[in-house]
Amino acid sequence: MFSKMHKGTIVLSHFQVASLLQSQKEATVSISLDLGLTTSRVQVENSGIILPDGQRISWKDLGKISKHKNRCYLVENNTVSPIVVYSEKTGWVRTLYPTSSAPTTLISGILMHRIKDVDPTEDTVRKIGTLGSLKGAVVLDTATGLGYTAIEASKQANKVVTVELDPTALEIAQLNPWSQKLFNNPKIIQIVGDIGKEVKKFKNEDFTHIVHDPPTSRITGELYSGNLYKEFYRILKSGGKMFHYIGDPNSEHGAQVTPGVIRRLQEAGFRDIEKRPEAFGVVAVKF
Repeated sequence: MFSKMHKGTIVLSHFQVASLLQSQKEATVSISLDLGLTTSRVQVENSGIILPDGQRISWKDLGKISKHKNRCYLVENNTVSPIVVYSEKTGWVRTLYPTSSAPTTLISGILMHRIKDVDPTEDTVRKIGTLGSLKGAVVLDTATGLGYTAIEASKQANKVVTVELDPTALEIAQLNPWSQKLFNNPKIIQIVGDIGKEVKKFKNEDFTHIVHDPPTSRITGELYSGNLYKEFYRILKSGGKMFHYIGDPNSEHGAQVTPGVIRRLQEAGFRDIEKRPEAFGVVAVKF
């Protein structure tokens, strides 16, 4: 079990250490200690580097970080540890997966954000952008994950309620420098629970917008069910919009799943269902 992120927590990936390994003869080197958000100067010595807080990382450990392209590493007590967590609740292994910008999560081999052609930040912006203006909105985010959806929506919305089934998702988010606004923004309300159950606790027309961004239907088929869509319809205000992430519409899986999603949304009462391929999903409206 990892400790929560606090000011000064250091997280590295191969993107950050690459320049270090090429600068072993320099006295000091500039490096990001928070996955690219800021930069700091570190001292270079024969055995490794000395961080601003006094911690030391050996060249051997830096080489290990550089070698593993699909992991981020927490630096704590002069030790580097991969941010990988097994969830007893879901049976999934979650890994904080680095990119050249914001990291994503790898769940049992499946990436939770797009990293080809767009990065996780742009992926999130595209999803939220399908809903139009969120000024004054009350938004339901049905799958917190790293919190990027809730954070982006909160830039405009009055309130964002975000629900996460798996506590280990939040454990990883707490260590992710890019997720910290999830925990310190008063407009974001977190709920740990099953959205299929939590949705029944909301009142009719509680929300102006819904962002439904579940993992693939291969591992969470219940999140693509008609009964859940009916609950979403009930809690959405008249005129409200829902974005439903499905996956690459040009992939075999996306082509198979999308027609069924659209049919079940229509059966739940949604209208004006529009495919939004730039965001890998559809938008549906309640009239």
